[in-house]
Amino acid sequence: MSGSIGTRRAGMHAVVRKSRARLRNLAVAVLTAATLVGCMEVATPLVRPDPADPGVKVRGVSYRSTVAPYTSLRPASAVGWKEQNRGVTPAPTKPE
Repeated sequence: MSGSIGTRRAGMHAVVRKSRARLRNLAVAVLTAATLVGCMEVATPLVRPDPADPGVKVRGVSYRSTVAPYTSLRPASAVGWKEQNRGVTPAPTKPE
């Protein structure tokens, strides 16, 4: 009985060693591939004209100020509250 247990254990150890070796090889392969992918040149076709070509026609450069239509809304001189109230009160109606 103990002989069969020992044989089973030895067989299991061999399987574990093989699976660890396979896992290690897989990890090395994945890390190598991931490292080399960063070194590869990306070959994508140009959809637009090549920006390095000095003969490419481009749109003209223009400038529009964001504050150009600005006009100051501050009053020229400070007005007291009585004058401001007189300016917004409705005119008195005349009795008929």
